[in-house]
Amino acid sequence: MIKPNSVVTIHYSVSNTESVEIDSSRGGQPLEFLYGHGFLVPGLEEALAGKQANDTFTVTVPAEKAYGIRHDNLVQAVPKNMFEGMDVEVGMSFRATTDDGDQSVIIIDVTDDEVVVDGNHPLAGVDLVFDVEVIALRDATAEEIDHGHVHTAGGCQHSH
Repeated sequence: MIKPNSVVTIHYSVSNTESVEIDSSRGGQPLEFLYGHGFLVPGLEEALAGKQANDTFTVTVPAEKAYGIRHDNLVQAVPKNMFEGMDVEVGMSFRATTDDGDQSVIIIDVTDDEVVVDGNHPLAGVDLVFDVEVIALRDATAEEIDHGHVHTAGGCQHSH
């Protein structure tokens, strides 16, 4: 049964409520993660609680329990001269330094004088539908729990 500190392996697909697929692990490697450590959006993590290997289910996760609601104040126009020497285009993303620290932003509009950036996650405000198959689960090792992530057969490949 999936519980905190389980290593869970799933195949999933995720779409919006209009059935437009956003991402899928099917046809590729399944997703393996340490349950209960914030790796997944909260609504999907809640839906996985208590599931067993070979369980399949579909769950609709409201935006509030996925990537959050959109905040209009995170969309800002900044002077284009702040990007001096850069060829900025709609869709580019980068890290911006703000009063609240570094934040990922995406360029959503470029005019002659301004660049409009959006600090919302691209899926903010979107209800998501997950179709999930639980492939396997096991108890995490003490080292995995201590490190907060799954280790592969070759170890975790980094120093702590």
